[in-house]
Amino acid sequence: MSEKYSDIFFNLDSVAQNNIIPIIVLSTDNLANWLAEQTQLTQNWVAQQQFTAKPGSYLLIPAANGVISSVLLGQHEQGGIRLLQDLPAVLPAANYQLREAADVDVYLGWGLAGYKFSHYKQAPADRPRLSLPASLQAEVARLLTASDRVRDLVNTPTEDMGPAHLSAEAEQLAESMGADFRVIVGDHLLDKNYPAIHAVGRAAAADRAPRLIHISWGDSDHPKLVLVGKGVCFDTGGLDIKPAAGMLWMKKDMGGAAHALALAELVMGAGLPVRLELLIPAVENSISANAYRPGDVIKTRKGLRVEIGNTDAEGRVVLADALAKACEMEPDLIIDFATLTGAARVALGPDLPPLFSNNPAVSAAIHAAGDMVQDPLWPMPLYQPYAAAINSKIADLNNISSGLTGAGAITAALFLEQFVTENTDWVHIDTYAWNDKDRPGRPQGGEALGLRATFASLCQRYSTKTYKQ
Repeated sequence: MSEKYSDIFFNLDSVAQNNIIPIIVLSTDNLANWLAEQTQLTQNWVAQQQFTAKPGSYLLIPAANGVISSVLLGQHEQGGIRLLQDLPAVLPAANYQLREAADVDVYLGWGLAGYKFSHYKQAPADRPRLSLPASLQAEVARLLTASDRVRDLVNTPTEDMGPAHLSAEAEQLAESMGADFRVIVGDHLLDKNYPAIHAVGRAAAADRAPRLIHISWGDSDHPKLVLVGKGVCFDTGGLDIKPAAGMLWMKKDMGGAAHALALAELVMGAGLPVRLELLIPAVENSISANAYRPGDVIKTRKGLRVEIGNTDAEGRVVLADALAKACEMEPDLIIDFATLTGAARVALGPDLPPLFSNNPAVSAAIHAAGDMVQDPLWPMPLYQPYAAAINSKIADLNNISSGLTGAGAITAALFLEQFVTENTDWVHIDTYAWNDKDRPGRPQGGEALGLRATFASLCQRYSTKTYKQ
């Protein structure tokens, strides 16, 4: 296993067998059969602890000398990444090995649960480690690295993850993958016809100026896949300023960009036969004398003019220019990720990102892939009668809805759809990119939601390779 993950995984041949504790997965149905083959000491211990192999439960089995001889784990109903998600947080530091063979997702679940954000505070030195079979190491590392990229980028405070820092991360990824990297910064956005990105980000300081990040990779003869990520590195709300509680976690408002970068990394790392284009409008929604205002009318790259009903609905404004550019490339598919609306959380909660698409077949494929890899999303409608709510009396459309109660995630998606060329397959994922509290396998902070689902779907769409190959 790579050095990067040596604190949570180990190679079996690097540790003496008598220093490895087996993890034995049992169901309530086969617990009795397993116990029948054990010593009276073990049978008595399991009975005393009232262990019944309930899904997700675990029990440490002591040897006669008091050391741990094995770990019993109740078979989780869903298995996969759920199977081991509780253990890294509760097992004592030691080396462990699954008794039975398992697939990529099981080991990925252990890795996701073992994540620590250690940029500013060192992670514990001694942690439980799991043996990872050599045949699975490359795929587990690929998926885990991409998920950790999302978490690390989102968790990093804006002082160290502004537009320029996000650009540097993209450039480093491009260089490592042999991809082309370009960036348009500050007033050059106006020269290149990205007025909406410029309008939202122009209030930031010169060293945190708005920019459009662009990565290109792959054979130009292959189908063109364009990924777009909302990169609002901090969102004060602009002149429609957020209250303190609403601003507290706004370092995460570039979570869409983090997902797009990580998905690009997976696509390039897997060598999918696509021409990949990655677009990230990176801005800070700041307050200064030249901040864009409520009531302003902003020109966009597509030529549509947008009345600003609220400066705190800035994400859709910067995405407008990026989506227009994406459509100019005549792609086979566009996927955008954005931490776009609180309404999405009201509708579906923090774990289930809404999935919008103008092609029902594409939406169904991603939805099914999400279920397969236990990274769920939920299809939502682009309900056209609600489009009237984003009409403007003085411009082509408004960046917020009016005259409609609720449906904020839908009207935001309908706004974005205005910048997508007809007959271009497009997907919009309104991800939360965050865990509000610690849970098994999901520590508080940045989170990848919809990343593995979209990658699995792209593997099915563009290649004979599978997600787990």
